[in-house]
Amino acid sequence: QVQLVESGGGLVQAGGSLRLSCAASGRIDSSYAMGWFRQAPGKEREFVTAINWSADNTYYTDSVKGRFTISRDNAKNTVYLQMNSLKPEDTAVYYCAAWRKDIYTVDYWGQGTQVTVSP
Repeated sequence: QVQLVESGGGLVQAGGSLRLSCAASGRIDSSYAMGWFRQAPGKEREFVTAINWSADNTYYTDSVKGRFTISRDNAKNTVYLQMNSLKPEDTAVYYCAAWRKDIYTVDYWGQGTQVTVSP
């Protein structure tokens, strides 16, 4: 059984930065990609970013390109999301995820961490 635990959310002013962490317990091996999704109030959950096991491929939704950076430390079973130049529209609950196949068939979800960006 795999558990994903996020941390690092909080309240920040527009233009500020936050770093989210996702610690995985259990067996996350090289068959898993990992990433982050987010869900804003009244909206559906959306894909934000993903990284493969070897960290040589990363993907970002257009709205965060150039501002967010995903990374992973496999020795620590941890994925990070560095968020810079935050905007009020980035306000959402951010979820860590792990999957073997694709982003439409996520195998494991974290419980979510709230990120609030004030104007």
